Order: sequence, then structure tokens, then C-alpha cells
Amino acid sequence: MPVQAAEKLFFIYNPLNFSVEISSLELFAKEGKINKNLEFYLQFTTPEQKAAFREALTKKIDLSPVVVSRFFNTSIGEDILTRLGRGITIQGGSNGKSALRAALVQAAFDPQGFTLINVLKKLPTNMQFQGELLLGFAQEANKFILATETLISELRQLTAQEAATDRPVDYSQLTDLRQVGPYKVTKQVWNLTDKSRDRSFYVDVYIPQSTDGKRPVVVFSHGLASRPEDYGQALERLASYGFLVAAPQHPGSDSIWAKEVLEGYHRDAFDLNDFINRPKDISFVIDELERRNAAEFQNRLDLQNVGMGGHSFGGYTALAIAGAEIDFDYLKQECDQLYGGVNIALLLECRALDLPRQTYNFRDNRVKAVFAANPVNRGIFGPKGLSKITIPIMLGSGSYDPAAPPALEQAASFTWLGSPKKYWAMVEGQAHVNFSELDAGLSKSIETVTQLTLPSQNLITDYTAAIEISFFEVYINQNEKFRPYLQSAYAEYLSQGEQFKLDFISQASVQKLIDAIKKFKQENP
Repeated sequence: MPVQAAEKLFFIYNPLNFSVEISSLELFAKEGKINKNLEFYLQFTTPEQKAAFREALTKKIDLSPVVVSRFFNTSIGEDILTRLGRGITIQGGSNGKSALRAALVQAAFDPQGFTLINVLKKLPTNMQFQGELLLGFAQEANKFILATETLISELRQLTAQEAATDRPVDYSQLTDLRQVGPYKVTKQVWNLTDKSRDRSFYVDVYIPQSTDGKRPVVVFSHGLASRPEDYGQALERLASYGFLVAAPQHPGSDSIWAKEVLEGYHRDAFDLNDFINRPKDISFVIDELERRNAAEFQNRLDLQNVGMGGHSFGGYTALAIAGAEIDFDYLKQECDQLYGGVNIALLLECRALDLPRQTYNFRDNRVKAVFAANPVNRGIFGPKGLSKITIPIMLGSGSYDPAAPPALEQAASFTWLGSPKKYWAMVEGQAHVNFSELDAGLSKSIETVTQLTLPSQNLITDYTAAIEISFFEVYINQNEKFRPYLQSAYAEYLSQGEQFKLDFISQASVQKLIDAIKKFKQENP
């Protein structure tokens, strides 16, 4: 318990200065009673608003106190607190990050549970809510929500417009790419060591039992705090169409590192050097495939036309391998924005500012096409860095993604890509991660808290597999029979009868998307 607890909260909106006693909020939260101190603030509210406010004060959130403590001690956690502390300051105006961290951690340890009223009671000193800054943050958050809604509507329209001009295809007569492919798949786990970097990691390798011709290869990079196994279903599906798929572990930003953070072994949510090591892991895996090609694969692996896939932080990895370069000046500009914390992905990207300032070129010329799903990328690469990608590329997004939101992380990025052969697919309702791989009850909890209904993971997997397989068949396997699938009309075909749709656009819609982004910025400065 703090030696001294806060008694009042001050609300500053120059020249106005109001205060409310925390004991008044506690009385209202516990008993629903409104004393004279609180009456001033609630006198014009409706009964429904009072009930909603009371629920917000008392709603219990199940959080591990150790997780809360360790997270807010990481660089990303500290960045969040620093940004929040500008708007919620110690009385007198100093940044309130230390007081906020103490209150959050102690509320999580409290036997009564983590609630807003408990957080306020645990504040060690009186705090000031800087009205102008907090109102600005709220307006920026509302703008982000509006941008997301506008983007969803715009992509739906662009998909329909492209589909109307697509060459007619009877997809019911073509191979259904939502189904498992014709080849049986075996899985191997390779343990590798890159002596030049003193770095050891394992690789999940999915090998199709095909017997004819060259075998196309795809390398896949997992996301932050994840592991190759979390993507096993999708990777095996891809392999069943004849692709050898290799998915390396990235020690330093995988689930093992995340577990060790919670156990107190690391202060940072991921190893800063993984901005560099991740792309190098991919090139080392391709090197290893070259070493094994003759003895284990009879020289059948096509290692001059490799496909690259990645998710989230792995999306960054894929774009880096494709030729995107870190733009430190642009990144600093983005990170210095007053309300940059609205974009969670940017907090991860801002860590790269601690890297030595130099040109990082991770382009591997053996990689000829890239599929980046939910990539964190816009701030770290910017328009200059992304324009360096000239190979075929597809971005994948989820309309419910809170970690790498499409309106902030992929919309502008799609227009900046230098490749004329580019596609963007967005799954309505996809929320960044596969909840079924993490916790069987997590998706239900998300739906309860957010009042959102999420699509089934099977539908998301079907959508993703259909477009990913066709993309790699055309641009890695040079199989033109699959080009009809790379149309907006195919997305509309897949979406028939589904509550959650698949949107899909190509280079043809870039100028319209640029115009839509420009119009939104003009109407919402």
C-alpha cells in the first residue's frame, strides 16, 4: 500500500479547474449514492449514463499482477505510461507515469480485483487530468475509429468496382482452394546454428510428397511472442499444394522470450536486435535449403524463386527481405507525434530508434514474391522505404485488428509500395491473432468485453489460404492457371452467403484509394 494515497482528482481545462474527491467516487461505485461533491458533475446526466459510469468504475478485469508489473517495466510499457502521463499528471504538472504504474500494479494485486475505482484509490498522490490533452487524444481515437469504418466501406466499394470489370470466371468449376491440396505432407524439425551470429534456432519444415518437377519453396516468419507451430494449420495447407514450407523460430521475439519476460529474465518485450536478426534468419534458412538440396531433395528445390510469408512482426520481416529499408527520419517524426500511442504497432516500431543509425538492406534476391499479413510497417519504413519493394506483393489485413490496424498500418503502405504487381486483401472481423491457438475461451471473452462477434477461425483460414495459394502459384510457381483467382470477383465468390466478407483489390484501385485517403484527411484534419 502507498504511504500516502490520493484524495482528489483535478480536472484542468484552462482557465477552468475542478476537483472531485476519490471518496465520492468510491461511495458512488459501491452504493450508488451521489454526494454533493459528485452531484456537480452528474447533475445533467441521464439514469442510463449514471449506470454506465458506475459499471465502468466497478467492472472487474482479470489480470495477472505479475504480468501487469512486468509489462509496464518493459520499454513499450514505459512508453505507454509516458504518453499517458502527459495527460494525467502529478499535481503541479509533472508527468504522472510513475504514479500511474504504482496504481495499476497495486490494483492488480488487490484481492478485490483490478477495477477503475481500485486504480484511483491506489494513486499515491493527487493527480491532474489535463483536459486539453485528453480531449485531443479522445478526438484522435474517434478519428481512428472513423478512419477504420471509412476504409472498410471504401474497400468494399473498390472490390465491387474491380469485380464488375474482371474477366468472367465460373469459380464453381475450378479447384476449390479452400480445401486441402492433393499432396500428403510430412513435417520435420531442423535445429540450426548460424555460427557467424552465434545464433541457434529451430525450423518447422513442411514437405509435400510430390514426385514431379521442381518444388517451389516458401519461407514464413512468425509474429511477436509467437512460434512457428501457431501457424501449423495454414502452413500445412500451403504445403499440400506442393510447396515446401520452412518456418523458423526467431529467438528474441518468440513465445519463449515472452515467457521469460513474465518470469523477469528480460526487461524488454523483445530483443532490439531482432529488427536485424529476423531477416537474417530467413536468408540463413534459404542458405540451409541450398546446402541440403542435393542430398535430401535431389536438387528439386527451386531456390531462385522463393516465396516469403510473414505475420505481424513477421510481416515486417517479409517486407525487409523484399527490399524495404528503415527510414529513421520518418520513424522519429511518427514516434514524436503527440497522439502516436493510438497506433499500438507504432510503439513496437519506435523501438528501432535505438538501433545504430545506418542503412540496413536485408533484400534477398532469391525471394521473388511476398505475402505480408497484418504487417507492422508504416512508421518504420515510410513511403521512401516501402517504395524500394518492386517484386510482386500481397498485403493481408483484418478489419478488427487492434494491434496493426489497417487504417494506420496498411492503407497508406499499400499505395507506397513500389511494385506494380500488388494486391491487398482484408478479412472482415479478423483481429490479428488466431485466438483458437492461444486459448479456447479467449475469443468468447473478447466478444463479451467488446460486444464484437468474431468470424470462425476456419473461415479466416479458408479466405487466407485461397488467396495465398493462388498468389504463390502465379508468382513463385509460374502457374498461370491460378491467375483467375487473383481477382476481386473471386473474393466476392468466396464471400457469398458469409456474414464476414473478404475484400480484395489490386494496383488498379491505387489511385482511387489515394484519393479516398486524401479526402478523409481534408474532412478530418
